[in-house]
Amino acid sequence: MKGLKEDETHVSFALDDSYFEAIDAPEVRKGNVSVDLIIRRTTDRYFDLSFHVDGEVTVQCDRCLDDMPQEIVTDSRLAVKFGDEYSEEDDLVTVPEDDGVLDTAWFIYEFIALSIPIKHVHAPGKCNRAMIETLAEHSATRSSDGAAEKTMDPRWSGLLKIKEPKD
Repeated sequence: MKGLKEDETHVSFALDDSYFEAIDAPEVRKGNVSVDLIIRRTTDRYFDLSFHVDGEVTVQCDRCLDDMPQEIVTDSRLAVKFGDEYSEEDDLVTVPEDDGVLDTAWFIYEFIALSIPIKHVHAPGKCNRAMIETLAEHSATRSSDGAAEKTMDPRWSGLLKIKEPKD
């Protein structure tokens, strides 16, 4: 970062499966993602990094556990300053001035992971059929064990009256 010019520096690169394998994190193991990074030197010691990440990663389907593609697009920002030792506070990263280098690999991975929806399932009809059938069998077994025939706690029966339409 020390050698960057005063204005803006644009950097673009592509991340593939080898990047995700090197990061070795649990959420994403494969993908093809392009990253556009704009580095603005705001003062002699401060930098503003703007990331635009766009592409597709492979995640595990929550329903059938097979791999599935997940589109991602995210814009993120990171503020960096020179200091005495490395530290991270919210969106401000301090880089030792002697080093003058910031490895953005993990930050980019975090931006990607945070852009993945909480729930990821295949489109209807695309899940692994064998797994869905097994799931249905276990669900049917569980629901037929008589638990549905339990009597309701009388403290809750008053709530059913609220649900019923009044004539």
